[in-house]
Amino acid sequence: MRHPSPRRALVAAASLAATLFLLAGPGGEATAKPKGEWVGTWAAAPTAAGGGQSGAGFTDQTIRMIVHTSVGGDAIRIRLSNTFGTAPLTVGHATLARPDASTATLTDILPASLNELTFNGDAAVTVPKGGQVLSDPLTLPVAELSDLVVSIYLPVATGPATFHLTARQSTWFGSGDTAAEATGATLTLTRNSWFYLSGVDVLSRKASGSVVVIGDSITDGTQSTLNGNARWTDRLAARTLAQHSSHSEWGVLNEGLAGNTLVHDGAEIGFPELGLNALARVQRDVLSQTGAQTAVVLLGVNDLQIHNESSDRILDGLRQLTTQIGETGIDVVVCTIMPFEGYPSWTPEKEANRQAVNAWLRAHANDYAGLIDFDALLRDPAAPSKLRAEWDSGDHIHPNDTGYQAMADFVPLWMLS
Repeated sequence: MRHPSPRRALVAAASLAATLFLLAGPGGEATAKPKGEWVGTWAAAPTAAGGGQSGAGFTDQTIRMIVHTSVGGDAIRIRLSNTFGTAPLTVGHATLARPDASTATLTDILPASLNELTFNGDAAVTVPKGGQVLSDPLTLPVAELSDLVVSIYLPVATGPATFHLTARQSTWFGSGDTAAEATGATLTLTRNSWFYLSGVDVLSRKASGSVVVIGDSITDGTQSTLNGNARWTDRLAARTLAQHSSHSEWGVLNEGLAGNTLVHDGAEIGFPELGLNALARVQRDVLSQTGAQTAVVLLGVNDLQIHNESSDRILDGLRQLTTQIGETGIDVVVCTIMPFEGYPSWTPEKEANRQAVNAWLRAHANDYAGLIDFDALLRDPAAPSKLRAEWDSGDHIHPNDTGYQAMADFVPLWMLS
């Protein structure tokens, strides 16, 4: 049985102390109920702008975005990021609402659910170049596995946007301040990306913390159904909540980035929107996530198929990444690299390096809090360098919705608790 990490023990002690303080009034009698702890319920890894709307930025425009929660809570706050901005970012107005599922368009919200967001008590906020801000907590029941609509109005020219390229979720923008309008009739559909929004936290009495998954397009949900919340992390969140009677509830935070690698930046091949290498983004995208207790690492396939890296170089990067995470007391779970023969960049040499990485991970599984052997799950038994046909999206590297579900079902939940 795995012993709690020092960090987890400290968090548990602090939570107990806070609970006792809240319960004990003069003479030790109960005066209030525990208020819970902040935990991440949704996240997206930010990157520098690419082409199109992210490169052009926004001026006197509203962006309306949808996010899908993992755990629920009694209060909520959002995080806005200007990490890769070239100038201060002015947010003139921001709102939070629930979508109106009775309408044909995903842009409409339920008027009664509209809530104004503030920042240090003000409706507007300026996010410094390279910085981020948290909204003030909003006392509001937030359901688990539910959709929320975040709208932000940007009154002055933003310059190139900090954004997340592959949301697999529709986002809209339009002229003027329409953040509080129930209808999205004036909004124009843009590509499936999130802009500036990098996190949503809830105040939970039940969640024990968050599980952060750092990965590439397979974690990002590439080839999953648009607006379907069919990423393997979404399905994992639903599974953990369904079995919370025997396991603690956990926020599941998806820090996947399409094209991401352990040791290379997207800008090296002309695509900054693919993000910084994992070692460059680990502090922001893993270690600073709210309530982070466990990190799941699923990376390496792009080091192989894009950069033709050796197994030694990949393992050096992986060992550095997991060591840096583990030093903070966050438990580390590693994953084998899945097969990709049939993808245009596959070669026998890359396959040999993939096999070498996976063999090392299996031999050193006890060095980590857990090993998830996604290769063993997803490979074709008759052709182990290929994905199983029934779980192949058709491009031979990304699973389909059923394959992503299989990945979620395969994760041993004890590794997360």
